[in-house]
Amino acid sequence: MARNDTSPQRPAVMADVARLAGVSHQTVSRVLNEHPSVSPSTRSRILAAIDQLDYRPNSAARALVTRRTRVIGVVSFATTLFGPASTLYGIEQAARRAGYFVSVANVAETDENAIRAAVERLRNQFVEGVIAIAPQRVAVEALRRVNPELPLVVVEGGDGGGHPVVCVDQTEGARLVTRHLLEQGAESVWHVSGPVDWLEAQGRIAGWRAELERVGLARSDSLPGDWTPASGYANGQLLAERSEVRAVFVANDQMALGVLRAFHERGVRVPDDVLVAGFDDSPDSAYFTPPLTTVRQDFDAVGRRSMELLLQRIDGPAEAEASAVIPPELVVRQSTVGSPRERRYSVGI
Repeated sequence: MARNDTSPQRPAVMADVARLAGVSHQTVSRVLNEHPSVSPSTRSRILAAIDQLDYRPNSAARALVTRRTRVIGVVSFATTLFGPASTLYGIEQAARRAGYFVSVANVAETDENAIRAAVERLRNQFVEGVIAIAPQRVAVEALRRVNPELPLVVVEGGDGGGHPVVCVDQTEGARLVTRHLLEQGAESVWHVSGPVDWLEAQGRIAGWRAELERVGLARSDSLPGDWTPASGYANGQLLAERSEVRAVFVANDQMALGVLRAFHERGVRVPDDVLVAGFDDSPDSAYFTPPLTTVRQDFDAVGRRSMELLLQRIDGPAEAEASAVIPPELVVRQSTVGSPRERRYSVGI
C-alpha cells in the first residue's frame, strides 16, 4: 500500500520559476528587479510561472544583494486623533503604491528619549528611511539629534529639525475660515484653540490673528482646548454666556462638535445667532447638526509628498527637495451660511 505523504509541499524557489518558464535564473532575477532588458513576451511568461507556482521572493536574500529592504519606518504620535491617524493612513497608501512596506513605531509620550528610541528601533529593522509625524515642538527637537545619514522626512513638524518637511499650510487654512466668517457679517471671530504645545494649533492661532489684524479688528485671547469634544463643550458653555459672540472658529471638528452641543443646550441657534466653523473636514462633520463648515486637509497628498521626498533622500540626497506645503481647502456648510448647499474654496479665494 502506498504511503499517504501528508508532509507540507516545499515553497517554490527561483530555479523552479526558471524551469517552468524555460529561461535562465538570471532572467527571472531581472524580471523580479524590474530590469528593462527583458522582452515583454518573456516577462509575461515568467510572471505567469510565478503566479502558477505561488512563488515568493526571499526578501532577506534579496536585501543582501541589492542593499534595499523596500521597507520604510514611520514614527507616529497620538494615532487616535483624526489628523495623525489620517496622516499615517495616507503614508501607508503612498508607500504601498511605491512598492514599499511600512513598519510603524508608535510613541505614547512625546519626550526626547522615547522618540529617539523609536527611531533606533526602526533602524534596527533595516528600514531604508523614516517618516516622522511630529506635531509637537519636543518631537522636532528630538529629531534634530537623529543621525543625519538616516534618510528622514518630518510631517507637520515646523522647521523639521533640519530635515525635509511636508505639511498642510495651517496658517492659511485658519485665515481662509476666519475671512469667511467675517464675510458672513460677523463683527469679530472668537477662537477655541488646540493645545498650545502642538505646532498645528500654533499655526491656526497665527492665521486667525493675522486675518483679524488684516481688517483692523482687535483680537481676543483664544480659549484653550485639547482637541476633544469635551473641551469644546466646556468652552461652548463659556461662549454661550457672552452676548457679543457672533462667530467662533474652532481648531478641530471634534471640539466644534462639543461647541455645537453646548450652544444647543443653551438655546443658541447656529447659524442664526452664532456662526461656527471647524478644521480638518473629518468624515462625520457633514452630518453634524447643522452640517459643519470646516477646513479640509488633504492627507492623501501629505502621504504622497512625504513618500516622494523620502525616496529622493534615499536615492539622491543632494537633489532632494527641502519641503512641500499642501494647500488647505475651505468647505462651506450650513453652520455658517444656513444653506443646504456645500461649497469648497481653495487658497486664494
